[in-house]
Amino acid sequence: MLGQRCTCDFEIDMSSSRRPRIYLAGPEVFLPEARAVAAEKRRLAAGAGCEGIFPLDGALDLTGLGKVEQARRIATANEALMRSCDGLIANLTPFRGVSMDAGTAFEVGFMRALGRPAAGYTNVARDYFARAQAFRKAGGIAYDADRPDVEIENFGLAENLMIEIAIRQSGGVVVRTPVPAGSEMTDLEGFRHCVGQLAAVLLPR
Repeated sequence: MLGQRCTCDFEIDMSSSRRPRIYLAGPEVFLPEARAVAAEKRRLAAGAGCEGIFPLDGALDLTGLGKVEQARRIATANEALMRSCDGLIANLTPFRGVSMDAGTAFEVGFMRALGRPAAGYTNVARDYFARAQAFRKAGGIAYDADRPDVEIENFGLAENLMIEIAIRQSGGVVVRTPVPAGSEMTDLEGFRHCVGQLAAVLLPR
């Protein structure tokens, strides 16, 4: 349970006065107001005694580079930022489909592989099974490979089991917060809860 010491291999070095660093994963990087959302997340993290690290914090010069090389440098920079962090909070809110942002899913797995604690929040209360059913009934999209005879996993989880269980096994929880329509990408009530809980794991007692 989040709020207890995680049983992972990662040990946090608190011998210095450095605040625990939390990687702030989520599709907010694509928002026109991404910097403002990042600033508010950092403020909330700082209030809990931690330092929020946003994917856009890496200063990159991509001038004159091809698209694939730009993508490679962004991915490499984000991996370096994650390695420098003690934990992760992921925005699991469905993005461009039934599920969370694919890049954020990778980041959850990356931090889990490093043995570092993670927490997640979603601003859509319905579980994965209900969302997938609704998507199927709506007819999906032309390039989706779903079919009526394909099983939909049904464990009552907010996301695919590999995401939510990874978070739970790391010592974290997934917070579901229903929010007003239109604020799914910007409401931070669930994030605020995750910050408090992850700080309880990361900060010395």
